[in-house]
Amino acid sequence: MLLEQNPERCLSAFPGTEFMSLDVRSKAQCLGSPLSVAFADPILCAQGLKDDTYGEAKRFFELADWQLHAIVCHCHVGGTMKAGWAAVQVRSAFKEQGQLFSRLREAMAHWPALRIFTHASE
Repeated sequence: MLLEQNPERCLSAFPGTEFMSLDVRSKAQCLGSPLSVAFADPILCAQGLKDDTYGEAKRFFELADWQLHAIVCHCHVGGTMKAGWAAVQVRSAFKEQGQLFSRLREAMAHWPALRIFTHASE
């Protein structure tokens, strides 16, 4: 992961994302943030990362607002964070997201209406 290449690098946190309107938060940028690091990566840009805004990071990395907020907002990390810490938080968000969808799929497999579809393909 890009953030792990220099784990001691000091990165900036987004100030007060929870107080921004949805439109303002979506367009918010923070120089020197983990999102700036991601946007500086030509591989991520080639894969479709369009800019370093909060909203674009949510879209590209398929994160919920609360997940991205926990990674980049100053109320969770203070004014700055180490890149290594941010990397751990990103990995945790992806792992948690995968577990959430696995649990959801498992629960839905037992719903009577959906069993019709799952048995139809057997």
